[in-house]
Amino acid sequence: MQSRLARLHHHRLPGGIVVAEARSPAARLLGLAGLADLPPHVALRIAPCRSVHTAGMRFALDLVWLDGAGAVVRVDRGVPPWRVRTCRRARAVLEMRAGRADAVVAARTSTALGKEDESAGRHRSRFRDRA
Repeated sequence: MQSRLARLHHHRLPGGIVVAEARSPAARLLGLAGLADLPPHVALRIAPCRSVHTAGMRFALDLVWLDGAGAVVRVDRGVPPWRVRTCRRARAVLEMRAGRADAVVAARTSTALGKEDESAGRHRSRFRDRA
């Protein structure tokens, strides 16, 4: 994991996916911008968040938008650098390297990503794929 992401609080999902938590305003603003690469097993969770930019990105991203309960409300795949995406229903977003959304969506069905105090069994499994 990149050193900047390694300093963030993180946890593991089934399948070896590491989710780093961007909790501070600075970490949320910077996100993944400027990183040369992102390992395929790493995702960044930004909360609260309804809009992201890919300014300064060097690679395309998949965005998994989550509601307040951690349910997936939308997936944006292959978002190129220098774009803005918004999801008004979202309360958080998971950013990952393009092509990894399916693995993260599958892993999150057994792990809470929205509210830390919710049990995995209470999550709804719904999402809308957006090209």
